[in-house]
Amino acid sequence: MSVRTAGAARADLVADTALALLAERGMRGLTHRAVDEAAGLPQGSTSNLARTRQALLELAVRRLAEREARVLALHEMPDPRAGLDSLVDALALATHRALTRNRELTLARYELALEATRRPELRSYFDATGARFRDQLGALVTAMGSTDPARHVLSLVAWADGLMFSCVAGSFSAQVPRLEEVRAGLRELLSGMLLD
Repeated sequence: MSVRTAGAARADLVADTALALLAERGMRGLTHRAVDEAAGLPQGSTSNLARTRQALLELAVRRLAEREARVLALHEMPDPRAGLDSLVDALALATHRALTRNRELTLARYELALEATRRPELRSYFDATGARFRDQLGALVTAMGSTDPARHVLSLVAWADGLMFSCVAGSFSAQVPRLEEVRAGLRELLSGMLLD
């Protein structure tokens, strides 16, 4: 393994451990020392990689974006010409994965999002990493015939975020909806947007 590959692997280990700690302990439980201990690294390893708390949070946000991109798999979305049902099925599967197999990752995202409200320097970094997702979603709804893509993307993201927050950290955390239920909700939402 090259030095560069080893460095990238260590950065991913530190970032993945930071995300796991955020999901398990919250923002107060995320420290350089806690990451070292949880990752089985010598003390000081995380500090050598990310000197400040801001640098550690940015590392976590970057890794979060990489991992969520795989969960959401927007690059695998069907051709918009395949019709509404194909898009609904793909988006429902991505949303359901975030609620089930990737629940901890979703919880870590909410921790980082809340922290970004208190740290303007993290806010700009957090928003920039999320812009790619919004742009891809905008292209999808535009191709599906949206007459107001920006508003429709906001509605779609708000619906999905609301569902995920409620089921991961809110009052519905004990009632994760089945894939069929997520699909039905998305179909209702997208039909109203795109077929008016």
